[in-house]
Amino acid sequence: MAFLVIDIGNTRLKWGLYEKASPGAALMAHGAVVLEDIDHLWDTAWKDLPRPQAMLGCVVAGEVIKRRVEEQLSVWGLKPRWLVSGAQAGGVINGYEHPQRLGSDRWAAIIGARQRAISSQPGNPPPVLAVMVGTAVTVDAVDQDGRFLGGLIMPGFGLMYRALESGTAGLKVPTGEVRDFPTNTSDALMSGGTDAIAGAIERSLRRLAKKTGRQPMLIMSGGAVSRLSHVEELPGSIVENLIFEGLLTLAESAVTE
Repeated sequence: MAFLVIDIGNTRLKWGLYEKASPGAALMAHGAVVLEDIDHLWDTAWKDLPRPQAMLGCVVAGEVIKRRVEEQLSVWGLKPRWLVSGAQAGGVINGYEHPQRLGSDRWAAIIGARQRAISSQPGNPPPVLAVMVGTAVTVDAVDQDGRFLGGLIMPGFGLMYRALESGTAGLKVPTGEVRDFPTNTSDALMSGGTDAIAGAIERSLRRLAKKTGRQPMLIMSGGAVSRLSHVEELPGSIVENLIFEGLLTLAESAVTE
């Protein structure tokens, strides 16, 4: 009963094939392609895999990209199912002002983080901060009762550096190191971007701790999360496939379109 999960982000499609539609299931195969290469997914990645019985995905890249992926899925004869954020699912109550406007990738990550919090302390889970570091960075807070309180969206590393490069004379995308006190422009740019994102996460952790009266769990994931792994002020867990974990949690009961 292989099960396929798909996360279509702003720049890449990530996919994973699991033994079954259940959290903790064994990962049989996985991969990623840039959106420009979606039309070759079947030939380059999927044709030799066991046929999945079903799939669930989230997509933020728009309808055109989604339809191109569905054409690839049709070779398997799979009915595409795409997650839509709702008022409540996977042990989380959605506190967004308009729940369906919450990005489905954020919703999946939040649910995955909540499940990790529940597993860490069954019966008394801590609040959790779910951080996704990709083209954009999202920082989402869930209290100990499973209420999604809200969160931040900010530019990721690449967007931040390209904005500086295009808007400031003489600055280039940095290749330097993160330093406490940078003494060259490349290090200053790299350190500034890291501190901006890490600082937003630190502030959110403090706010969540103050609101809930408990120390939150920090869970970070995403394609660029390794850039924060060295930050001592962020004592959190780095999870490779947090969105996939949320999709697996929702696989049997997700609200889809």
